[in-house]
Amino acid sequence: MKIQKVTFIGLGVMGYNMAGHLKKNNFNTTVYNRTPSVSEKWIKEFGGISKKNPGEASLDADIVCICVGRDEDLISVMEGDDGVINNIKDNTIIIDHTTASADIARKYYQQGKESNFSFLDAPVSGGQAGAENGILSVMVGGDQEQFDNVKPVMSAYGKTIELIGNSGSGQLAKMINQICIAGLVQGLSEAMAFGKKANLDMEKVLQVISKGAAQSWQMENRYKTMLKGEYEFGFAVDWMRKDLSICFNEAEKNGASLPVTKIVDKYYEEVQNNGGSRYDTSSLMTLVDDK
Repeated sequence: MKIQKVTFIGLGVMGYNMAGHLKKNNFNTTVYNRTPSVSEKWIKEFGGISKKNPGEASLDADIVCICVGRDEDLISVMEGDDGVINNIKDNTIIIDHTTASADIARKYYQQGKESNFSFLDAPVSGGQAGAENGILSVMVGGDQEQFDNVKPVMSAYGKTIELIGNSGSGQLAKMINQICIAGLVQGLSEAMAFGKKANLDMEKVLQVISKGAAQSWQMENRYKTMLKGEYEFGFAVDWMRKDLSICFNEAEKNGASLPVTKIVDKYYEEVQNNGGSRYDTSSLMTLVDDK
């Protein structure tokens, strides 16, 4: 498949830079964002073309990438007269980078089979820094042929790109990612608060243990800001709770038990109630740190 035109819908914290990497890698890139001023800013920075609605942006696209907030946002850009589905040409491949439910991924995958487009669910991990540096991890659900066709495109902003399995598998993998993060951040918060209570130099402690079995992305990238009590460096608590609600809904269907994750979700709810809705996920530290 020769890819000439790529559309990117959703220029949020992640999508803005992902679309930018497409343009930097010489893809003919058209963008749409719900807030026009963001599209204008993107055009000034990267070039490319901006359109007034998702459908217009998707006309003649070989690939349409979408990165919006939740299931409802995905529906709003996919459906309707001005939506993607009613305006794309035959054989367009839609790559959905939204963190959404596996159910909606399967819905659009099946609709594509019936309407002559392809749909891949491809949520990402790596945070704002990963998007800025083009080193995201991309978890993909869908068909091998379409995955092979679009992997060179996703390589513009992804470092690790893996076809996990059939439709919905990418979203399920992202749920696993978020479950892991929730437990890791809580453990890191408690450990750091414990060390401060013991009057240890936590800079020294973390420099040592971050090179051993306790090492994690969260530790490497967040411990310094956590020690400073700064929580404005990434994925917001509101979005984490949205993602965890997707995990809980899926767990009810497949019978999985998530007791620790449910506890951590309650802690995130407490952070929200304390005014930390827009804090990053490392703000669990605020509940255990006496300063």
